[in-house]
Amino acid sequence: MNASISEIGTLINRSLTVVLAFPAMIAHTDKEFDQELRTLGDRLVKMAERASEQIACAMKALGDKNDDIARDVIKADVAIDRDETEIDELAMQILATRQPVATDLRFITMALKFVVDVERIGDLAVGIAKRALELNRLPHLESRIEPTKLAQLVQKNLHIALDSFVRRDAEQAAEVIRGDAEIDRLNANFFAELIAHVATDPATVTRVLPMTSVCRALERIGDHVKNLAEEVIFMVRATDVRHRPVIPSN
Repeated sequence: MNASISEIGTLINRSLTVVLAFPAMIAHTDKEFDQELRTLGDRLVKMAERASEQIACAMKALGDKNDDIARDVIKADVAIDRDETEIDELAMQILATRQPVATDLRFITMALKFVVDVERIGDLAVGIAKRALELNRLPHLESRIEPTKLAQLVQKNLHIALDSFVRRDAEQAAEVIRGDAEIDRLNANFFAELIAHVATDPATVTRVLPMTSVCRALERIGDHVKNLAEEVIFMVRATDVRHRPVIPSN
């Protein structure tokens, strides 16, 4: 049986406690530089954890028809925006004052990309919350494929991507990239079923349109999670795997 959104959220929260011991990229004689790298890593994971919680809450608002939770998601987005600005400033400060090379440079470069994807995940969660406010006022649309299933898969992939980042595990990150195909498949099936609803009963269009937006937002979150995994592989292996298949290492 698939885990619920809340169970996946709990798993993420437990696994991310290792962030308190996030390793510096390499051991430096400069302990202050080590601490700056640790702080940057901690901030990245906490920002991603916040975005993950936003997805879970947005889907709960939709599933429970709870407008208060949806509004809380919309209000909470300001914290993710603030994270992006502060992490960017920290990364740029390290680049300017430390002039990092090799692994450290890749880590900081990755951080600047990482925050962009996580911020977009937060924005997409807000989009789902806004659609929930619309759908909560409409009758339930019966479907063989519930958006919760797609959200669970996206949440699971995000958990694996974050874990791969904390552990600096390129193989785990590659698993995320391969898993994105299942998200795309489920999204396509769900979208096709929604369109079929309109074809057979045009009166359902008012419910189908916002639901297709939810479907699209989850698929886009999956794409950003895939980007996070690609960034982890770049950090660990110094290999750019964008736009090409990931081959497992033996």
